[in-house]
Amino acid sequence: MGHSHIHVSDQPGSSLSSEQKAAMMGTRRRANLLLAAVLVPLGIITIIGMFLLWPTGNQSEVAVPSPFATAPGTSMDVGTVQRVVLEDCPSSQPTVDAGGEAQQCQVAYTLPDAGGSAVPVELNPEVARSGQVDPGDSIRYLNLEGVISGAGAPYIFVDFVRTLPMAALAVLYAVVVVSVARWRGLRAIIGLVGALVVLAQFVLPGLVEGKPPLLLGLVGSVVIMIGVLYFAHGFSARTSTALLGTIFGLGITALLAAWATDTANLTGVGSDSSSALINAAPEVSLSGIILCGLIISGLGVLNDVTITQSSAVWELYELAPHTPTRRLFAGAMRIGRDHIASTVYTIAFAYAGAALPLLLLVSLQDSSLVESLTSGELAEEVLRTLVGSIGLVLAIPVTTLVAVLVVKAVGTRTHSPHDDDGAGPRAVGHATVPEDATPAALAAEEAAAEEASASRGVARGSNAAGAAAGGVTAGSDAAGSDAAPQAGEDAPLPSRRALREQNFR
Repeated sequence: MGHSHIHVSDQPGSSLSSEQKAAMMGTRRRANLLLAAVLVPLGIITIIGMFLLWPTGNQSEVAVPSPFATAPGTSMDVGTVQRVVLEDCPSSQPTVDAGGEAQQCQVAYTLPDAGGSAVPVELNPEVARSGQVDPGDSIRYLNLEGVISGAGAPYIFVDFVRTLPMAALAVLYAVVVVSVARWRGLRAIIGLVGALVVLAQFVLPGLVEGKPPLLLGLVGSVVIMIGVLYFAHGFSARTSTALLGTIFGLGITALLAAWATDTANLTGVGSDSSSALINAAPEVSLSGIILCGLIISGLGVLNDVTITQSSAVWELYELAPHTPTRRLFAGAMRIGRDHIASTVYTIAFAYAGAALPLLLLVSLQDSSLVESLTSGELAEEVLRTLVGSIGLVLAIPVTTLVAVLVVKAVGTRTHSPHDDDGAGPRAVGHATVPEDATPAALAAEEAAAEEASASRGVARGSNAAGAAAGGVTAGSDAAGSDAAPQAGEDAPLPSRRALREQNFR
């Protein structure tokens, strides 16, 4: 699965014996084999599940009429608003002809993109009250001129054309992500497109055909995570650890979602979209759609915390490779707890923002708080928040534990796992720093080591100059001066930040 990047034989000044190197390589190999032994069967099971659940294509027989569908003699046109005025409604013309009084409404005079003069497009009351239609806006309107002859409104507002602002924001989003995250950001965007393809080609058609929603959501989510994680972050033990934590969190989320959907009797009935689905595809389970949605909704946040937690463990080990396992786990969990606190808020506020019109409507109703929270669509949002948060919280300690065990076994690019004995002094230059040294002591030892290194360089320069001036062979002096680096005297010193972090608790 993942592989580490330790090259023991290339480490300068390495004092490991051949037996120690062999033992270290064996430990690393066993850790990678253990990761593969867990992830490869999961991947095979996922592929088999995707094959068995793959849609047959019968969903093409199901058709839901488009809200923009037009009858014979009518057309959906696009134009640019020239001006908006308050005048007699064109739809009131039959009333005026019968001797009645015309109603006033907002009319947007719109220039058709296909050419011709501006036409009066009647705005419905909801859109008129919003005040969103302004000169220069591009709108869609229903052209009834072919079926209405002098009676009623021949042009009716349908919707705004939002292609340009949405495309501009999408391009800006891609530019910002790639500019900050570079190639990894580009790979993440490509992975996002792949995830949308899985949803569109596998999950959604499967729901329409009545496939098991629990398995659809779980298999689809695992497929997405395998592709996204490895494509964005590469094949490594770090990524494999995050994937294990993500799959664990998905399993917990799926079980809780199945239980919550059943015990809370989430039916999904009540909205216009659910009614349209029931009429078009009777085999579709609305409660199953809710169940699948509960699994998929927390996928992005779950992936975020697991990959971040795995990376945190690797970075802590990189800075403090001698830290004992228990202390490394405790330090990583401190980061995890902070992440839990902020992410729980993120999930709650994201769902609250999406359901804000519903929350506002519920707040205006004459009912108690408990009745409001447990009613209909609002109960669905509450359970979505709770289920996703529980799966996320439980995934963090599991991911942290697995990451600590794996990084202790495979090491990092610069540190060997064999050197991690969990105790004992650490060498800095010629100095020996105790395990419990304070940051001030570490800084002092570093300064002393730098001064000693500089003194040795001056001394070697003087010896070389004297040998050249006196005509004496410099071989013995050079051999004596080069012996110290071979013993590790002038090995590159660790940074001051790394020295201080090695003593974190």
